[in-house]
Parts: sequence; C-alpha cells; structure tokens
Amino acid sequence: MVSSSAEEVRNTVREHYGKVAEANGVGCVPGCCGDTANASAALGYSADELAAVPDGANLGLGCGNPHAIAGLRVGETVVDLGSGGGFDCFLAARQVGPAGRVIGVDMTPQMITKARENARRAGVTNVDFRLGEIEHLPLPDASVDVILSNCVLNLSPSQADVIREAFRVLRPGGRLAISDVVATAAIPERFRGTDCALAGCVGGAVPVAELERMLTEVGFADIAVRPRPESRAFIKDWMPGTGVEEYIASATIEAKKPAPARSCCGPACCTPGASQ
Repeated sequence: MVSSSAEEVRNTVREHYGKVAEANGVGCVPGCCGDTANASAALGYSADELAAVPDGANLGLGCGNPHAIAGLRVGETVVDLGSGGGFDCFLAARQVGPAGRVIGVDMTPQMITKARENARRAGVTNVDFRLGEIEHLPLPDASVDVILSNCVLNLSPSQADVIREAFRVLRPGGRLAISDVVATAAIPERFRGTDCALAGCVGGAVPVAELERMLTEVGFADIAVRPRPESRAFIKDWMPGTGVEEYIASATIEAKKPAPARSCCGPACCTPGASQ
C-alpha cells in the first residue's frame, strides 16, 4: 500500500509533467526556462546528438548526459526510467541498432503519447514506450542489459523501490547509467515543501551516502556516485535567486548487477595456471 503522502508526490509530479508535455517544455522544471538545445548542450550532449533526435523529443528536462557513461553496444536491450518525450531513448536506439531494443517507461500519459508520436514521425522502430511507474516496472525479471535515467530517480517518493526494480529487471552483469541530482548539504524545508521544488528535481534529492547505501543493500556492485560541482552553473537557473545551487548538484551514478561466478567444469580449468 502506498502512503497518501507518497501518492500526493506522484500526483504532483504527474500533473506537472503532463503540463510540460502539452506545452513542449514550459514549466517549473530543470531546463525549461530557456532554449532546450542550449540547456542540453550545457548538460554534455554533443551537437551531433542533439541533431539526431526527432523534433519535440528534447524537452530540456535532464541534469546530465547518461550516455556519456553508458557505453551502449549494438544489440543491447536498454530501458530509460522516466523517458519523457523520448530524447534519451532515441539516442540509445541509434547506438544499439536494429538488433537492439529500447524501452521507455513513464507514468505521465501525455509524455507517452508525445514520445510515441515522435517515434512514429521519425520512423524509429526499435523503441517502445510504456505507461508505468518506475517503482513497478512493466518488465520481466533479468530482461535488460542497461538502465538509463536522467533526473528522474529523485522524483520518486520511494527511491529504494526504484533501485530494487532496476536490480530485478537487469540481467546478471547488467549496468546502471544514471544522471540525477544529489544533496550536497541539508536541504532547507522551504525547498522540500513546495510543488515546484518536488517537480523541479530539488525536493527529492538525497545525499550521496544514502544513495550508495540503497544501491548496496539491493545487491549492486562497482558503485560510483560522482557529484559534478560544475553543475551549479545551470542549477542556479532552476529556481533563480533562491540559492538552491548551494544544496544540490548533478551527479553520475554507475553500478552493476553482479554476474554469477564461473564454475570449473573440467580438468583444464583446475590446472594451476590454466586460463579460466
């Protein structure tokens, strides 16, 4: 059972991003106060990447570029948590190729409609957009190679559940490549308690140590959470004049689902010095 407070957070975020989808990126959310191409370039996307996605897919809602750490390969299955208009999905679709598959999951119906229309207009056939909550992914166990996400984990009222679901759907050896916001200092209640701060990737930010703990408890290995101090330059524009950049930063988040240990099945692998 989801607590009423958690459901209120979901409703606030869903309503807000529904309006953003209908307005093509206008609202109290990251990147929405100016030109989306310039905002995305500041986050680390190249001109080639920005030119490769369909018109209307880039809503300027991210806080980094998860593709920079994902290392996507041809033929992989990729899931984007909180896929919005499909921006990161379309970039992933290009990298995994026709043999690969990209699945975008978003809880906002307007975003799913927008992303599907973007895919139809662009003729991209290896992407699939699904309506669902990232705490309850509409995917089978061990079915995914890579999970991407861009400034969405912090929007969840139950980030531990999102991380558990990510671990469940990843194949052994699968990996996380996430850009998100972390707390670098205690966040004042004036930021935690407003709808704009919740929907604007501020109110739900957690400290690095807490995020590392959640990842570890679920079973992830090779965890690396790296705040980016230079992100203050664009974060200060999210809520101008409030000083919010003193309390949060964009970070890259990497982790792997451990693969089973290889078993020794013959005399060769048991010989001292033999290659395994």
